[in-house]
Amino acid sequence: MELPDELEQNNYQWGVNVSEQKKEFKVKLNAILERCNLTYITGGVISDGSSAPSKSLSELIKGRDIPSIEAEFNRALENVNSEPREAVSAACNILESIFKVYIADEKLPFPQKQDLQGVWKVVRDDLGFDTKLVQDDDLKKIISGMLSIVGGIGAFRTHASSAHGEGRKVYNLKPRHARLAIHSAHTLALFVLETWDEKSSNKVLTRT
Repeated sequence: MELPDELEQNNYQWGVNVSEQKKEFKVKLNAILERCNLTYITGGVISDGSSAPSKSLSELIKGRDIPSIEAEFNRALENVNSEPREAVSAACNILESIFKVYIADEKLPFPQKQDLQGVWKVVRDDLGFDTKLVQDDDLKKIISGMLSIVGGIGAFRTHASSAHGEGRKVYNLKPRHARLAIHSAHTLALFVLETWDEKSSNKVLTRT
């Protein structure tokens, strides 16, 4: 929290150092927010660690009324600071849930192995996520990197999250790592849902 310049100087009113009181208040406020996994952002904004991509996904999830996905989304955000392993697991579950809902709603055959990679392949093929079909090289690089998120998130959950045993190697998983996994998963989920919406709209236009 940044204090305005005029408050950095000693400011006495009726013998009371007002500037010092404001500094003490800032320290106490930050301590309280930290205990609640919150932070103060200049301009009077209280943040819980989520960002614009997460909030956009949250709105799309609520719009679709899918309780399981919304529950995982809330779990990811709630645990990002206190339980980063739980947050990583929830981020992966969000992708898995969205892919399974897509397959069911579009009446596609489920793969024999219904893990993250299995359901992702069905969704990817049906939505046409093929970098070979993208002509713009810059966009192709972005999409290629985005598609690799699924493999990375799945491996991250297997090796570092609470969903599996740690084995011999212990990951020093920090909130910033969990936040990276969450927002990567959310960005991909948002892209899938928006592409799904566009595909559905095109179907409606074709019928009319």
